[in-house]
Amino acid sequence: MNLKEVSELRRRWRPEKSAVSRIYGCFVNSSKEIICDLDEPLGRMPQEEAEKYLALLKKVLSGTLGKNLIDIVFSTQQVMDGEEHRLLTAMRSSELKDGSIRQAFYQKVISSLDLGESKYLILLACDAYDVPHRGKDDALQSDASETVFNYLLCAVCPIKEGKVELGYFPGDNEFHCAASQTVAAPELGFLFPAFDDRAANIYNALFYSRKPGELHQEFIDAVFHIDPPMSAAEQKETFQTALSEALGDACSMDVIQAVHEQLAAKIEEHKQSKDPDPLTVSVDGIGAILRDCGINDEQISAFGSLCSERFGEGAVLNPVNLIDAGRVEIKTAQASVSVDPEYSYLVETKLVDGKKYIMLPAEDGIEFNGFAVGLSVADSEE
Repeated sequence: MNLKEVSELRRRWRPEKSAVSRIYGCFVNSSKEIICDLDEPLGRMPQEEAEKYLALLKKVLSGTLGKNLIDIVFSTQQVMDGEEHRLLTAMRSSELKDGSIRQAFYQKVISSLDLGESKYLILLACDAYDVPHRGKDDALQSDASETVFNYLLCAVCPIKEGKVELGYFPGDNEFHCAASQTVAAPELGFLFPAFDDRAANIYNALFYSRKPGELHQEFIDAVFHIDPPMSAAEQKETFQTALSEALGDACSMDVIQAVHEQLAAKIEEHKQSKDPDPLTVSVDGIGAILRDCGINDEQISAFGSLCSERFGEGAVLNPVNLIDAGRVEIKTAQASVSVDPEYSYLVETKLVDGKKYIMLPAEDGIEFNGFAVGLSVADSEE
C-alpha cells in the first residue's frame, strides 16, 4: 500500500463516512483472561462514544510506511490452505458476526501477545467501502463506484490506570474512592486485506506498531505466521554494522557525512514531491555514493555482500529507516555534540600535536549552558 491508499481509508473512519455497523472486542486482564466481551451496534451509541471507538481503530492507519506501517506478505501456500490466513478470511467473510470465529482469534492473540502486566482491549470492526472511481484530475467521483472493498481493522489498546480519586456513583447514590481505567491509543493492530491499487489484495495485510522499534514479533508470528520483518531500529543498526565492517579504517567522518547528506537529500526530495509510494534506495545506489567518496570496489563489494546476507538478496532499503535525517550527533567517550544537519559539512576532524580533535567553526557566538560567552584572550591567536 502507498500513502495515498492509506489516507483514503483513514478518511472513512468517521460515523458519517464508514459502513461500520458494530464494534466488537474483548477486555483482557493482566492474567490473560477475558473479563468483558464487546458486541455493540455503532448506531445506538452516543455520538461521542462512537467517535472514540472509530478514532482508536483509525489510529491503526497512521504513522510512517515502512516504519510504523509494515507490509505483511503471505505466501501462495498460506493463502491456499494456511490456518492463519483461513481465520482472517473467515473473520472478513462473516463480517465478524460469527462469535466462535472471533473467540478463536481472541485466544490466538491472548496466548501469544506480550504486553507485560498491562490490561488491554482488543477492538475489531468491518467496513465495506464502495470504492469511487478516480478521475483524470485525481479527484474521487462518488457516483462512479467500481468495486466494494470489504476489510477489517484490529486494534490492541492498553488500559491505563488513573489515580485513585473520590467519585460519585449514581447507582449507589454514594461517593467512593476508585481508580479510573482509560483506553489508551493502540499499541499495535492491522488491516486485512491490503488495499493495493485501490482493490483487495488477499496476499497482503498492513501491520501497525506504535513504536517502530517494537514490532511485537510474537503477535506477527501467531496471527500471520510469517518471518518477522526487521524493525526500523534493526534496519538502522544492521546498515551501520555492514558499513563499518565493510569499510574498516576507510569509514571516516567524510564518508559517513557524504552518505548521510545524500540520503537526507533523497528523503527531502521525496517529501517535496508528495510521491505516495515509500522511498527506496538500492544497495547499489549506496555503493555509488561510496564510490564517489573514493571507496575502492573491493570494499563496496564487501558492503553489498553483507547487505545481501543480512537484508536479503536484492533488498531495497528505505532511507528513512537508515538515518535520522533531522539530527546529526557526534560522540566521543567524553562528550557529544549535536549539529544542525544543514551545517554538518562544517564539522571537521583534525590531528593536532598527535591528538584527534573535532573542529567546529564558532564565528556567530558561543553559548555555555545558555550563557553567551566569548573566546578568552588566551584562546585567541596572537
